[in-house]
Amino acid sequence: MLSCDICGETVPSEPDMKAHLLIVHMENEVICPFCKLSGVNYDEMCFHIETAHFEQNELGRNFERINRIQYGTSDNRKDNTQQCRMEVNSSIHSACASNAKVSAQSLLKDGTLKHKAFYSENLTESRKFLKSKEKQCDLSKIKGSVYDTVYSPPECPFCGKIEDCTQDMETHVKIKHANLLDTPVEDCDQPLYDCPLCGLIFTNYHILQEHVDLHLEESSFRQGMDRVQCSRDLELAHHLQQEEDRKRRSEESRQEREEFQKLQRQYGLDNSGGYKQQLLRSMEREVNSGRMHPSEFHRRKADMMESLAIGIDDGKTKTSGIIEALYRYYQNAATDVRRVWLSTAVDHFHSSFGDKGWGCGYRNFQMLLSSLLQNDAYDDCLKGMSVPCIPKIQSMIEDAWREGFDPQGASQLNNRLQGTKAWIGACEIYTLLTSLRVKCHIVDFHKSTGPLGTHPRLFEWVLNYYSSEREGGPKVVCTSKPPVYLQHQGHSRTVVGIEERKNRTLCLLIFDPGCPSREMQKLLKQDMEASNLKQLRKFVGNLKHKQYQIVAVEGVLTTEEKIARRQASQVFTAEKIP
Repeated sequence: MLSCDICGETVPSEPDMKAHLLIVHMENEVICPFCKLSGVNYDEMCFHIETAHFEQNELGRNFERINRIQYGTSDNRKDNTQQCRMEVNSSIHSACASNAKVSAQSLLKDGTLKHKAFYSENLTESRKFLKSKEKQCDLSKIKGSVYDTVYSPPECPFCGKIEDCTQDMETHVKIKHANLLDTPVEDCDQPLYDCPLCGLIFTNYHILQEHVDLHLEESSFRQGMDRVQCSRDLELAHHLQQEEDRKRRSEESRQEREEFQKLQRQYGLDNSGGYKQQLLRSMEREVNSGRMHPSEFHRRKADMMESLAIGIDDGKTKTSGIIEALYRYYQNAATDVRRVWLSTAVDHFHSSFGDKGWGCGYRNFQMLLSSLLQNDAYDDCLKGMSVPCIPKIQSMIEDAWREGFDPQGASQLNNRLQGTKAWIGACEIYTLLTSLRVKCHIVDFHKSTGPLGTHPRLFEWVLNYYSSEREGGPKVVCTSKPPVYLQHQGHSRTVVGIEERKNRTLCLLIFDPGCPSREMQKLLKQDMEASNLKQLRKFVGNLKHKQYQIVAVEGVLTTEEKIARRQASQVFTAEKIP
């Protein structure tokens, strides 16, 4: 037998002494596992459980059985008093241990109990009952045996471990789960480990490591989900960007096609036919609208077919004698003009039904060639020629391309002009004249040289071209110089002279292929008025296009010079001013 040094209680064995110390002296409070009553000692709690929780603990029937057995076993009561008391204590504690899960959870959640009043009412009665218990050893012994049969081995409410007896379970809970109890074991020197992520305390390092691994796995899973979501977002953004780029490229491609088709129509490269087809369609519209008689249609069609067959212009759009009429006018009138210089004789050609909207370059070449044909200096290279029709001019340019002139320009126009309404400009005029051994050059006024986008340098150049001496001489000078081909964006015209007015300003005299014959013929009248010259006169303020190019004729080329210029035309160059 062992005796407790604190209270003097005697117990039969060392394990019972450990349990006694743990239950009676180490716990701050004894708590009822059913109603959370606290503030009493162990014996009083036993009485409280037997009286207050008779039905919950299913002890009523056991008490009746114990009372019946008590009267038959009274002979051994005195000898076993101390042992019976310990068995009762153990059995009651076993009942508490069988409900350890409930009591442990109650201990963790609520530190205070609610049944103080009940304890105060039954305290005296419980103490009397305990005194009578010490005298009834056989009853306590039987109760212990009944408790052992009713309750299963205690199970740890924290980790689920099952112990053989209540004392071992209490020791296990106090040592292994001290950090979860309100009052941890003070003498336990087992180290504690804090989770660095959530602060949870562990007594086993391996369990802590598994716990941290779970944290890391969860974090890795979340990061993986974030990466998956990010990848999906990037994929969606990439898809949307691709779709936007595709739509943008499609829209740009559509606009480019439309612009290209517009340019093809504008420059006559839309395969809608050439001079002949346009002339026939235009005359058919005139007939359908009643503005042309059918007989007139057939007569003009026959004339057109004849002109195309021989390659000579039919002259229906030509107006001759204008330079002579201008000479007479300036001699007798134009008092505001100080001096005037005129080119050699030039015939005016205007656009017809067949080339309206695209034939200005061809008509200006006809004007320039009509002047050269009337100039004896060019008989050698132009001998036997007449002013060709527009389809013939197209054929002549194609021949020059085949000779090797201006391969870049030929490539831009697909090496084909006949049967199209393709526009021509300064380069094609230069190519054609050079192929005919007419010496000429291109001057490019590529930017404005005056205020408000004007080109005064252009006017000065034309004046220097026509006049060798500025001072002295007659008022009207008919020079031997051919007219000048003048090109700007979208249109071309022919410069046939220049005026120097009394205020020293300059004014160009220009033939426009867009001016019809009826207007040009007004210049042939004997009593021509100054207002009739309005369509010819162009002052500095009238020429405000961004860029102008001129083709000026200078003489006749030798065969060697022609070959050299053909070689030089592989890469076109022009004189630039400024």
